[in-house]
Amino acid sequence: MTINNFRVDQEGLNRFFGPLESKIMNILWDGNESSIKEVQLILEKEKPINFNTVMTVMNRLVDKNILTKRLEGRTSLFKPLTTKEDFINNQSKKLTENLLDEFGGLVVNHMLDSLKEVDDNLLIKLEQKLEQLKRDRK
Repeated sequence: MTINNFRVDQEGLNRFFGPLESKIMNILWDGNESSIKEVQLILEKEKPINFNTVMTVMNRLVDKNILTKRLEGRTSLFKPLTTKEDFINNQSKKLTENLLDEFGGLVVNHMLDSLKEVDDNLLIKLEQKLEQLKRDRK
């Protein structure tokens, strides 16, 4: 599953999905397999939304290989293909690889520059990763 549009000017899941897609994905990641009507009812707690709109977006997420869909009687049930954590991990990995392929060391320099305000535990993990990379190269 590859997301082709990354929105730099957005935050969280909105970097990968449209606003309604993000809300739907969060609902499905927070719960179990759900029908369109169940998702619509949760979304309507925030503001009214048309059933057909929810159905269209959920079916597009199936087409994008983000959700699976199965029939139970006359009801379609949807669930994510991966966990939220796996999705974010996979997408951030692909994004990082693409940036490195295109811009090389410049990306690494910018990443290191942005580490000035990070947690010490992250720095420790980074040092461990670098040491492991050095050992693996020998």
